[in-house]
Amino acid sequence: MVIVVDVLKQACRQVHAKTRGLAGTDRASRQIGRGAGGDMSRRIDLIAEKTVIDILRKRGIDATIIGEECGRIEGKRGYIIMDAIDGTTNAVRGIPFYCCSIAYATDFRLSTVTDAAIIDLARGDLYYASKGKGAFLNGKRISAKKESPADPAIGINISGVKPTVIERLAPIIAEADHTRQFGANALEMCFLARGLLDAYIDLRGKIRPTDIAAGYLIAKEAGAKAYSDSGSDLESDLDVKTRLSYMVVANDGMRERLAALF
Repeated sequence: MVIVVDVLKQACRQVHAKTRGLAGTDRASRQIGRGAGGDMSRRIDLIAEKTVIDILRKRGIDATIIGEECGRIEGKRGYIIMDAIDGTTNAVRGIPFYCCSIAYATDFRLSTVTDAAIIDLARGDLYYASKGKGAFLNGKRISAKKESPADPAIGINISGVKPTVIERLAPIIAEADHTRQFGANALEMCFLARGLLDAYIDLRGKIRPTDIAAGYLIAKEAGAKAYSDSGSDLESDLDVKTRLSYMVVANDGMRERLAALF
């Protein structure tokens, strides 16, 4: 019997092996057209994505694959949602914060994600989760902070953000003791899941389901909660053309603090 999360973990490890030493090199940064998501594809993206697809097919996962480079490859059962390299700009510049992010969903909705794996490609740390079974880092269970600290650390993605969104975020930026932007949404959500961040916010309306599907499950299985920019529970289809705004909080106290500032 194929255990899906084990296949996702294997694919992540293989991407780590195939891309090791590539970051920051001319070979990694070579531009090779545009992916289905509209962004420029780099060689490192394509190497990573091919590696994932090869492992999935070899292990008998015949799901429809949705990826930023390949677009949609039809399958027979379920959906694989992946960003084979999340944080490509960091990767091609040699900044050690980028990852491979893979999720499996039973239907074409974010809420149906049942298995996820994310590997920190600079450090080799492997995060994974299955629905109802908790979240793990290198085999050890992790959890988001259960209480809101007096000096929270909040991740905020403001790359290419519109002035109107900056105005909306201004109270949080002004009041937060510590704000961070590392450059890879999926990995930043893992940092929240292990208690290093207290909230993560991206209100740009630019992020894709491929960027967050795996991080969404890992964060939720660690006890965090995910919301849309309107405050409802985060939900979306899984199309590569879909764009989202969202917020993930470690606990209800953090949500209340942020809601008071919006």
